[in-house]
Amino acid sequence: MSAAAPSLTFLALCLPFLAALVAPALTRRMGHNAVWILALAPALAFIHFLGFLPAVADGGAITGGYAWVPSFRVSFSWLIDGLSLTFALLITGIGTLIVLYSGGYLKDDAHLGRFLSFMFMFMGAMLGLVVSDGFLMLFVFWELTSITSFLLIGFDHTREASRRAAIQALVVTGTGGLALLAGLIVIWNITGVTQLSELIGLGDVLRESPFYLMALVLVLGGAFTKSAQFPFHFWLPNAMEAPTPVSAYLHSATMVKAGIYLLMRLNPVLGDTAAWTTILPVFGGVTLLVGTFLAIRQTDLKQMLAYTTVSSLGLLVMLTGFGSDHAIAAAVLYLVAHSMFKGCLFMVAGLIDHGTGSRDITRLGGLRAAMPITFAAAMAAAFSMGGLPPFFGFLGKEEIYEALWHADTWSLAFVAVAVIGNGLMFVIGFAVAIKPFFGPVRETPLHAHEGPALMWIGPAVLALGGLVAALVSPVTHRFVSSPMASAVHGAPELVTISLIPHIGAPLLLSLITIVFAVAVYLGLDRARRFADRSLRAIGWGPDRGFDQFMSGLVRGSRRITGVMQPGRLDIYMGVTFVFIALALLVPMAVYDEWPARPVWPEDAAFHELTIMAIAFIGLLAVIYARDRLTAIVSLGIQGFAVALIFMLFGAPDLSFTQFMVETLSVVILALVMTRLRLTAADHRPTGQKLIDFSIALACGTGFMLYLLAVTQQPFRPYLSEFFEAYSKVIAHGGNIVNVIIVDFRGTDTLGEIAVVMITGLAILSLIRVRASRPDQPIVDNDPDSEPTPTGAWRKGRKLGEGA
Repeated sequence: MSAAAPSLTFLALCLPFLAALVAPALTRRMGHNAVWILALAPALAFIHFLGFLPAVADGGAITGGYAWVPSFRVSFSWLIDGLSLTFALLITGIGTLIVLYSGGYLKDDAHLGRFLSFMFMFMGAMLGLVVSDGFLMLFVFWELTSITSFLLIGFDHTREASRRAAIQALVVTGTGGLALLAGLIVIWNITGVTQLSELIGLGDVLRESPFYLMALVLVLGGAFTKSAQFPFHFWLPNAMEAPTPVSAYLHSATMVKAGIYLLMRLNPVLGDTAAWTTILPVFGGVTLLVGTFLAIRQTDLKQMLAYTTVSSLGLLVMLTGFGSDHAIAAAVLYLVAHSMFKGCLFMVAGLIDHGTGSRDITRLGGLRAAMPITFAAAMAAAFSMGGLPPFFGFLGKEEIYEALWHADTWSLAFVAVAVIGNGLMFVIGFAVAIKPFFGPVRETPLHAHEGPALMWIGPAVLALGGLVAALVSPVTHRFVSSPMASAVHGAPELVTISLIPHIGAPLLLSLITIVFAVAVYLGLDRARRFADRSLRAIGWGPDRGFDQFMSGLVRGSRRITGVMQPGRLDIYMGVTFVFIALALLVPMAVYDEWPARPVWPEDAAFHELTIMAIAFIGLLAVIYARDRLTAIVSLGIQGFAVALIFMLFGAPDLSFTQFMVETLSVVILALVMTRLRLTAADHRPTGQKLIDFSIALACGTGFMLYLLAVTQQPFRPYLSEFFEAYSKVIAHGGNIVNVIIVDFRGTDTLGEIAVVMITGLAILSLIRVRASRPDQPIVDNDPDSEPTPTGAWRKGRKLGEGA
């Protein structure tokens, strides 16, 4: 790898974020035509990653990056092998088409620049995720995809449905991201590595660990929520509230594929166990069936496609869980095919909506003549989605049946699941491609017309790509399928399937799938009514459960807040000091770490005894003070006594600080007390006084015992030795105290200065507040009240105004 290559890769990863910065300004200047320039960013990144194809096809992997936190072996690094390279090409290639499509779809939108900026950030986050080598880098980009998708899904923030869908996606995927972080930390602790490239060879170490199941469950939590596996599937169809370009990109190459990428990436180290080969196929199979069943019910084009995406993700998880050579090859082929045909069909749905003003399949028909390019792209994508030759989806479907077909009951059950799922996806694909374009012409809100070139370039290219990839399948397998399958499997694997049908079980299962799909398609209206009745009979579902959970969370938070935050300062302070006392006393009691009884020194000097006597006198003065102001002033006696102790023991800087703090505290408290309306006597009941006395005594005793325990520990001079050794060498200062304050603790000193400055400003503000009566409160709680007899507080008076 050349020396310049890491810089070029880093630039390719930054290109989407750079485009996000300039998109708003460029669209303000050029309008929607700016997309032609902005699309160069993902296009150039696509070209850069294309250059890695020969090396990766020969079994190589490109790594690089920069040290981030070397002491923890954390780096900003990338790993480009068959898996990450395929994802990078899909993200940047389809991303280029989506940017152009957005320019046509949102041509007249005033917020096109903001939309494109969000889209580029989303693209950059997904690109960074799939090439990340470091655990921390992977997690950062993982969460960034959740944040940017939240911005895109809620783009039309004036609609409540958009806001709800955005929050739902963020909550579900964000929670899964936290589970993933915990899983990566567990894996780090088991293996001691922080790089995926190092982790791949430690599969046996991870699988044999007693914490393997914990790591697996946490990782699956992140993957299942991101890739919408049952029962977390509900957020994905709701995300269709986003503009169609977002839906097309989200479902084809980004976001929802992140969980699939994670499972494929970790298959060599987490796979090949009973838990892996059970959990993934079961959840994947259930998601496949649930998604297709829900898709049959829908009449909105985007919703129909969204639920089939849920099904496809379930199919990919199921195949990854099986983990055999053919299953991995099938998952790879289907993932690439799905990216192309699903991106195409979503853009077709957007073209139909743009050209007719409707996405309701029951109100569309006869559009073939008015929208010929859209129709051709839709049919090509439907052929691939249905697994028909000569499209790439056919290769994926044949390999699926080859992988699942075995004589045992377990395999046959999943063969039935795959046949039903593929058949229903066949139905939806052709329903989207046929029903809007055939039959009598129906009246639509807009006069039906073909979309602009910016909008049909994307679906045309993806439809053609699905055809070409299948026709030149040996080349596709050489550079894409085989390297990707090898990376997922963790060992070299050769994918050889072609368009030439082979007599056997896979072909027979394909014919059964087609017959089943045609039968359902002919009775689609009855199937839709049956699905609707069934779901209404079930009633409750995860989507409704999410609303109930969020509502319960809000109600619970309000109740807890009502208990914990009742609005009484005395309760807040009491609870705080109770927990301080518990934190100090309970550990010493539990672990029997009470300090030794202090012994009065026989050689105590007279001045030391005098200072102790002063502190004791100050304590008596506070206790027996007749009013609060006298008590406040008396509190300063203890503070000054402590400052004198610091001075006697050779800490003049600390003594000076103590003098300042005590002086400022007395001044501030005195100023506040003189402005509050307080009674001269303490009217607390005896019971409350006893409670407060007990809390105060517990806190005082706890601090006393804690300080005694600390001072009885042996002195460790290593910090002093460090400062003595390096103050002159590093900071070039002979006064060690000054060096510590200014250099070693510079930030801390700056914070202390800021605190003193803020305190001074607060004192200045208090001094400037004047009231004619010392018992008059500073703030008039009723600004509409009549002026006081002295005229000091008038209607509308503000805090800090002079008399």
